[in-house]
Amino acid sequence: MTSTDFTYPAAESFAHRHIGPRGDAAAHMLATIGYASLADLVDSAVPADIRQQESLQLPAARSEAEVLEDLRQIASKNVVKTQMIGQGFYGTHTPPVIMRNILEDPAWYTAYTPYQPEISQGRLEALLNFQTMIGDLTGLPVANASLLDEASAVAEAVLLMRRANKKKADAKTVLDADLFPQTIEVVRGRAEALGFDLEVADLSAGLPDGEISGIVLQQPGNSGRVTDHAAVIAAAHERGAMVTVAADILSLTLITPPGEQGADIAVGNTQRLGVPLFFGGPHAAYMSVRKGLERNLPGRIVGVSFDDAGASAYRLALQTREQHIRREKATSNICTAQALLAIAAGMYGVYHGPEGLKKIAEHAHASARTLAAVLTGAGFELATDQFFDTLTVTAPDRAESIVADAEVAGINLRLLDQDTLSLSTDETTTPAHLAAVAAAFGVSDAEAAIQSAADGAAGTGLADAVVRTSTYMEHPIFHTVRSETQMLRYLRRLSDRDLALDRTMIPLGSCTMKLNATAEMAAISWPEFAAIHPYAPEHQTAGWRQLIGDLEARLAAITGYAGVSIQPNAGSQGEYAGLLAIRQYHVANGDTGRDVCLIPASAHGTNASSAVLAGLKVVVVATAEDGTIDAADLDAKIDKHRESLAGIMITYPSTHGVYDADVRDVCAKVHAAGGQVYIDGANMNALVGLAQPGQFGGDVSHLNLHKTFCIPHGGGGPGVGPVAVAEHLLPFLPGAATGPHNGHHGTPVASTAYGSAGVLPISWAYIAMMGAEGLTDATANALLAANYVSTALADYYPTLYTGQTSLVAHECILDLRELTAASGVTAEDVAKRLIDFGFHAPTLAFPVAGTLMVEPTESEDLGELDRFIEAMIAIHAEITAVVDGAHAVEDSPLRRAPHTAAVLAGNDWDRPYSREQAAFPVGRLRQDKYFPPVGRIDGAHGDRNLVCSCPPPEAFEAPESN
Repeated sequence: MTSTDFTYPAAESFAHRHIGPRGDAAAHMLATIGYASLADLVDSAVPADIRQQESLQLPAARSEAEVLEDLRQIASKNVVKTQMIGQGFYGTHTPPVIMRNILEDPAWYTAYTPYQPEISQGRLEALLNFQTMIGDLTGLPVANASLLDEASAVAEAVLLMRRANKKKADAKTVLDADLFPQTIEVVRGRAEALGFDLEVADLSAGLPDGEISGIVLQQPGNSGRVTDHAAVIAAAHERGAMVTVAADILSLTLITPPGEQGADIAVGNTQRLGVPLFFGGPHAAYMSVRKGLERNLPGRIVGVSFDDAGASAYRLALQTREQHIRREKATSNICTAQALLAIAAGMYGVYHGPEGLKKIAEHAHASARTLAAVLTGAGFELATDQFFDTLTVTAPDRAESIVADAEVAGINLRLLDQDTLSLSTDETTTPAHLAAVAAAFGVSDAEAAIQSAADGAAGTGLADAVVRTSTYMEHPIFHTVRSETQMLRYLRRLSDRDLALDRTMIPLGSCTMKLNATAEMAAISWPEFAAIHPYAPEHQTAGWRQLIGDLEARLAAITGYAGVSIQPNAGSQGEYAGLLAIRQYHVANGDTGRDVCLIPASAHGTNASSAVLAGLKVVVVATAEDGTIDAADLDAKIDKHRESLAGIMITYPSTHGVYDADVRDVCAKVHAAGGQVYIDGANMNALVGLAQPGQFGGDVSHLNLHKTFCIPHGGGGPGVGPVAVAEHLLPFLPGAATGPHNGHHGTPVASTAYGSAGVLPISWAYIAMMGAEGLTDATANALLAANYVSTALADYYPTLYTGQTSLVAHECILDLRELTAASGVTAEDVAKRLIDFGFHAPTLAFPVAGTLMVEPTESEDLGELDRFIEAMIAIHAEITAVVDGAHAVEDSPLRRAPHTAAVLAGNDWDRPYSREQAAFPVGRLRQDKYFPPVGRIDGAHGDRNLVCSCPPPEAFEAPESN
């Protein structure tokens, strides 16, 4: 579809609001680049042989009002019940101050991962609160800043045990039979992909025979049983095995924590700490470990260091462990996690404090004890008398009818089989709920029975060996924010320390930080979407399934593939699912030896680590001088591995920000050798409406809904990474681990059938409001913005790579290496100096060291683009001053950046440039100036002296060198 006419969207349309450049501004940008029309620019930039020949086959664009009404109609098809299904997902009350001022506040949800810590101090403090709470509750000192969900967190723990326990690296892993079934299935999928032995056993009967690498226990178990695990943990250690406990985080206010029972690792889910059910996600999983395992811990860790003035400052610690640096040697493939939800859960802990959390746990436990007394009094048998909040009840030949009667009364229970059911109480449980459940069991005068039993439900009813006696959450932050006024101001104070998309352009190449429209966000907190349990009966979730089915179909139409699964809850999980599909396809065809994955040297870091998780061997293909795949090296690698070639991973447009003209040839060569082609869809925002990976050679792609399709980044998650496949790979799309099915039958990669379903209305609304024409215009305008920035800065910072027509795609790599050689000013110095101009830095040193990768996106208007260009030109002048000898680089405003208000207003100013230049390098900064809360942070000190929980202020002093 070449020579398309791109007409600017009508003023009444949503696309008009979404796309920044308009009218004369767009004409000015085109003239700067040297093109007469947007169509000419697109035709020149995008190779003709990949252009799609027809417009996207999507419903006509809808207005914001129409889409919100459509969503109301869809949501009304979901049935809201009181959810007592449990199985890892529970009712909770989200404090309105947290709902409104975190989950619904763009200052929090539009932030990027805090790789630039000086402008991320607010969310870093919030995540440090989360880590501290997790470490205290689990009794293990080092916690990360969240993982994706509980089942995949257990899988990560299993891999951690296998890495850390080198003497038992080839031994089997044992899962307790009382783990949640979804956890067992997800771990089983990892074991099959990586080829290690997995055994499920009843560990209450002791450890099985044979060599064991590690064991996984659950507390409380799937049956609800609370167990003293100390003996089996000690036995495992005696046999050289490590131990993970999957622990309900709320229960740990009452139950002896895993660390105190001797466990090495604790994992779990924090959903019940104030995060809505969201039909299964997004929810922040957690992991904490004993000392000595820090560098094996997957995910991100927030740590404490110092800035250049000696003030304490937060940062991401031990970043050299992360997948984007270590590639196939990474500890995991996780990129984003669930930062926004971890922040919400952590603030729930701050707001309630330890005494409040314990009171909520006691309420859930007392509710379960009350109901247990009534049911046992009525002759029903329980699986155990040692429980926290979950009862497994034997009701011979009556289980189905009891569940049905409870549903009629407005309550969902969990049916296990015709004789057995389960139910879980929680923060939201009331005496009326208990009475309704008792009535469904046939208890006469249920209200009176519940009232009578409640009077005798004081205490815990738990054995002394499992009752927690230690204190937790003693840091002042968990004791000083109790009123809503305090919480409101605390949240505002933290968000004011950050730079998010609600304040400024975030020109991050490869990360696509663009408008997350309010209309797109509106529906996610509606109860008809947010209050639905992921394992609710299908007849209660018609609305959710309609929205998801429609979204999958629209994504298939956009990508040109035969089918899509939205289960993967991050781009990394989408990669894993897609590569698993390739591997399983070959195995199903008898090609068990096809296990080599070719990956270009410039590929995203997750590509290599995802390939390893899928059981593939990584072979790197060299990059040519012009940034394309080295054709000769590709041919050589294909020839060498022809019999074992599983496939190739290609990022398109490439990570270098260009449309490689030979992509069809690359795909054909791999197909001719029997391999499959994985086209990484991280840069799909440069293809939508112009080209379809499923039609120009791809067999499978993942998408990043938190990039191209407007789910906000959330400071490091939530994300959704749907996997799209050609017809022959449909049987391998990830199916449901348990519960209602999702129509696919491959290996599950997440706890629930639809992953982080709760944020899917955002992308659905975006696609519905943009329509085919709006989506295509958005892609074209993304190209316009990137090429405008590249052209405007060409005399100052050359663009490293361009396509055959000297154009870039949606992003450009600015090359600072010659400037660095001449001045000593590094790309990092430029990144820090941009903070003084009120900008988040572009992507630093990826994919090429000494560069900045800029992606302006289609949502930024000409004024904001010019403001960024002005800042970069001013910085170039400061670099020139260093080259000319005006001052040494060590004393330049670049190396001393960023400049805090405290430094600027201080009595001592010993710098060779003026305070004016430091604070107001361009005139427009005199209004709405952003001052960073801290100066440049000492990362090396923080890594050498790891502090990853809230330190008492008086106990944390700067080193003498500062």
